[in-house]
Amino acid sequence: MSARSLKDKVAVIAGGGKNLGALIAKDFSAAGASGLLLHYNSDASKAETEATAAALKERGTNVITFQGDLAVVDNNIKMFDLAKSHFGKVDIGVNTAGVVIKKPISDITEADYDRSFDANAKAAFFFIQQAGRVLEEKGGIITIVSSLLAAYTPFYAIYPGSKAAVEHYTRAASKELGERGINVNAIGPGPMDTSFFYGQESDEAVAYHQSAAALGKYSKTGLTDIEDIAPIVRFLLTEGWWITGQTIFANGGYTTR
Repeated sequence: MSARSLKDKVAVIAGGGKNLGALIAKDFSAAGASGLLLHYNSDASKAETEATAAALKERGTNVITFQGDLAVVDNNIKMFDLAKSHFGKVDIGVNTAGVVIKKPISDITEADYDRSFDANAKAAFFFIQQAGRVLEEKGGIITIVSSLLAAYTPFYAIYPGSKAAVEHYTRAASKELGERGINVNAIGPGPMDTSFFYGQESDEAVAYHQSAAALGKYSKTGLTDIEDIAPIVRFLLTEGWWITGQTIFANGGYTTR
């Protein structure tokens, strides 16, 4: 089978209004995608998401936005149904959304636990489920997880713990959806130079993370740059379509298995 293309494809991007999600949306637009649904969770992300959508519309891409907590199953159903009804089809689902909670195990509350697993495991599961329901033949699904899945570290119990479930969802979905030519993968970046990372880290922890990657001195910040992850997303959906059921660690040598 020849390599696939993003030209005229329609994608749903969870967390698509800022950081990595926004860059992926811009890459898809530049590659000829005809339609994009950009999801955001809260009002705090609305202005940035609408600005991203406006910029892409100026490029000629058909863009709509959707707000909702994807831990609510019905919001996943509504989101994918909206994309299909508006664009006529959906080819790709990319989920960049999540929540980081960094605490000692002794300090984690039940509310922390529930919030983490809702955002990182439950939402991811039902995103994959609903993408699988509506995606066209030879589509693709990608979830952003974390290189902490391969780390041995304190204070990160429930974040990678909740992301770890996605590996199992990915493998199962790749088997179930493969007969329709849909590939399903997860990407585990290292700590990324975005607001998502800095909110829970001390200056000392940031310095450690900046020193930990083997290739770190060639990065702008010593951390994973979103510009290093977006091309992997694009590759898995095009020339790399034969890769499925995998977790790809893209972290400059920060961790390995």
